[in-house]
Amino acid sequence: MRFRRAQDPDTLELNLVPLIDVLLVVLIFLAASSTFVRYRQLDVSLPQAQAQAAQAAELLLAISQDGRYALNGMWLDASSASPLSQALSTEKTDENSSLLILADAQAPHFAVVQAMEAARQVGIHHVHFATQAP
Repeated sequence: MRFRRAQDPDTLELNLVPLIDVLLVVLIFLAASSTFVRYRQLDVSLPQAQAQAAQAAELLLAISQDGRYALNGMWLDASSASPLSQALSTEKTDENSSLLILADAQAPHFAVVQAMEAARQVGIHHVHFATQAP
């Protein structure tokens, strides 16, 4: 006859249910007590311009609200950078020529960037923007 040993009453049994309960309580506490910060995207505060009157610029380029150009008071038929750069090169007097851009507040960004690109192509390195005092 073979007798089986009865299990020792002193053997330890690991019960996982209370451990899981405690971990869930800690997880809920951490989730409730943590702070979530939401960052604003591009919260930009632009500076105001307080400058003396600009020196007489050799070239004045006005950009209208609808993106049309006027160089020294003469309207240009320029829908791309190449006619604008040709007009700037004919009006440019020397290597130290400067360009003053008078862009309307509602002028498209593309028109201003196109004017800057045309000035770079011609070799005008001094580009200024006209602003209004606040």
